[in-house]
Parts: sequence; structure tokens; C-alpha cells
Amino acid sequence: MSTLSFKNRIAFYYIISTALIVAVVFIFIFKIVQWSVYSDVNADIQNEIKDHFKEMKLNAKNTVWIDQEEWREREHREINIDPVFVQITDLNGVSIEKSPNLNGHSLSLNKLEKEVFYTTKFQGQTIRQAQVPIAIKGKTKAYLLIAMSLEDATSVLNNLSRVLSILYPIVLLLLFVFARFIAGRSIRPINAIIETSNVISQENLKSRITLPQNKDELYTLSLTINNLLDRIESAIDREKQFTSDASHEFRTPLSVIKGTLEVLIRKPREKEEYENKINFCISEVDRLNNLVDQLLLLARFENQKQSVVIETISLNDIINETVNRFSDKIQMKEVTVIQSFSKEFQTATDAYFVSIIFSNLLSNALKYSNPKGTISILLTDENERIRCKIKDNGIGISTDDLDKIYNQFYRSEPSNHPDVKGTGLGLSIVKKLSTILQIDLQIESQVDKGTTVTLLF
Repeated sequence: MSTLSFKNRIAFYYIISTALIVAVVFIFIFKIVQWSVYSDVNADIQNEIKDHFKEMKLNAKNTVWIDQEEWREREHREINIDPVFVQITDLNGVSIEKSPNLNGHSLSLNKLEKEVFYTTKFQGQTIRQAQVPIAIKGKTKAYLLIAMSLEDATSVLNNLSRVLSILYPIVLLLLFVFARFIAGRSIRPINAIIETSNVISQENLKSRITLPQNKDELYTLSLTINNLLDRIESAIDREKQFTSDASHEFRTPLSVIKGTLEVLIRKPREKEEYENKINFCISEVDRLNNLVDQLLLLARFENQKQSVVIETISLNDIINETVNRFSDKIQMKEVTVIQSFSKEFQTATDAYFVSIIFSNLLSNALKYSNPKGTISILLTDENERIRCKIKDNGIGISTDDLDKIYNQFYRSEPSNHPDVKGTGLGLSIVKKLSTILQIDLQIESQVDKGTTVTLLF
């Protein structure tokens, strides 16, 4: 079975079920014809029983008899293709009277037979026989036996049986060919899927499967595969764009470092100038390290489903720890950080991921805040949820760029200020972690007025 093609398997399974149905239908037809033939014979015998009961007479000894001349006269009056055998027997089956066409033979009385009509043998022939008790004054005195030949009926049934037996394999063969043809047409979209899949490669992801006209399971399968190809193409495009952007982000600080070092070795310089250039190179190396860390973090999210460790954490404590980590930068830029917590806010989530979210958001707020600016962090209750709002009065983001800020390496025009250095990965990481932790993330911003980030835990 495993070596059969899909088309042949469909036809094979179809023909098995059809074979059972056809067999049941043929048997039903045979039984109906058999019942019809036997019913006709039984009806003829029943008519003969009625006629002979009318002709029966009692002699002086209350014995049943039928006039032989009457029988012979009926044979000349009636046209009857099938002979009718009539016999009257006593209770022991001894013949009292019988029709002349029995020619010295006798019908057998079967006292064990409970049915009025039954099939038996007579002189090598199959006959349909009826035996009816003859009662005189309420007591059974004799039996009327009437039989008719079933040779013609048996011949008809045998012929019908042979015809059905011959037709059965022929019908199944024709049905198999038809089923195979229909199956071939039905799985044509599968062949289209195979052909399309064979031409798809990493260099050629534009091909799509032609959708069938009928919106059935194959339509759904084709549509699903097309959607899968769309996602694969989009993922590869993102990968190519990511690689290109990452290369650019690496190339920029490396070029700066290389250029600075080349300038340094051209001629002797003062110690202070050496120190300034070396410190500048160190800051670029730190930027590279930060870029590598963020790329590794993104790679972890992209390549595997994170195992989130859910535990009850204090958002107050995590925010305080994050602010303390950035205390040097806060003092250097003389930014005022206002923390407003009306109470202790606890939630069930992953502490490590939440810490990364707050670190990136506070880093952005500091990076794009004006010197001596203000950053406010507010925690409040809202409909059985915790709202965290981080607001700065920095350079802001244009409305046109708000829908792009989650893209990797994307930086809006105000963010591209030469004094502000970044990788364009922070908000992308925040977005991915918020999705994993099912935290609602909203960002509102206006150029030169500041940005507000809202988190709903």
C-alpha cells in the first residue's frame, strides 16, 4: 500500500467502500427479485387452494374427496404453463386423492414444517409446496397439498445471480478507473504545489501557488503555503536588511577608530591630544560592545522561544535599581529624575526581562533629554492593572516616524543628532520583550516637546 501513489490510494480506498455498497445493492436486488418470484408462486398456490376447497365434497363416511372428472375437465378448461400438483392425504400422509398429473407419484406431507409455504424437492425438481389442514366439525381430518414447479423461477434467479456476479467486477473496474480519473483532477493543485515548491529557492521566493477555484481543503492548503512563503520571504528580507544594517553599524565605529589611529601615527603629538583621541576610540569600542550585546540579545529572542520565569516582583525596586545604574550619566547631564510611587506595586512577571525593558527606556530618555532636563517615572493603578509612565522633555520623535521606531536599526531624524549615539535596537528589544511578557506598550511623542512611554502590566 505504501508504494501506491496518492492518486491510486484515493481510488483504492474509494473502490473498497464502493465495493461494499455495490455488493449490498446487488444482494438487495437479488433478494427483491427472489421475494417477488416466490410471492407470485405463493399467490398462485393460494388461488389453487381456494378453488380446490370449493370443489371438495364429503362422502357418506365424512371422508374428503374430489371428483376426478372435475380435475380432468379443469385441465382442459384452463391454460396453465406451470403444472399444479394437488394431493389430499390423511393425517399419516397416506394419499386419499391426487391430481392425474402426478402420474403415480405422491407429494410428501411434512408435519414438522410449520410454514404454510415452503420449498422442497419432487422427482428431482425444485417445487414450492403448501400444506393446509382440512377440518371437519373442528377436527383435522386430512391435509391438502398443492405444489408448483420452481424450475423456471430458479432458472431466472440463477441467471440473475450469474449476471450480477459478472457485472460486479466489471462495475468495480469501471468505478476504479473513474475514481482514479476524478482523484487525478482533484489533486491537481497538489501537483501545482510540488511544481512551485521545486522552483522556490532562497534566491527565488516570489513564486506562489495558484489558488484552486473551489474553496475547499486544497484551497486552504494552497493559501496556507502561500502565507508561509510570504512569511519566509519577509523573514529572509528582514535577515538581509538586518545583516546590511548591522554591517553598516559595525563599519561606522570601526572606520572612525581606524581614521583616528591613522591620524595619530602620522606625526608626534602632545600627550593631551593622544589621551583625547585614545579616549574617543575607547568610547567607540564601548559603543561596539553595546551593539554586540544588543545583537546577541536580539538573536536569543529570534532563534528560540524564551523560557519566561514568572515570579512576583516589585516594580518600585526594579525602577530604583535601574535609576541607580544610570546615576553617573544622570549627574553628568544634570538631569532630574522624578519617581512617583504612591505605594508598593507588585506584579507576576519575569524580573530579568522587565529590568532590560526599563534599562533601555531610561537609557533612551537620558540620551535624548536636553541637559538639565526632567524625566518623570510614574506608577499608578488602573482597572486592576499597573500603569507605568516614563516621560521626558527631550528632542522627541516626529509623528511620521512613530510607526517605524520598533524596526531594528531605525533611528528617527531627531535621533540622528551627531551628539546622540545609538544603535537603533533599544526599542526593538523593548517591543519584543513586551510582547513576550504580554505588556501593553504605547509611545507618544512630539518633536522638541518630549516622549512619553506607557507600560501596562
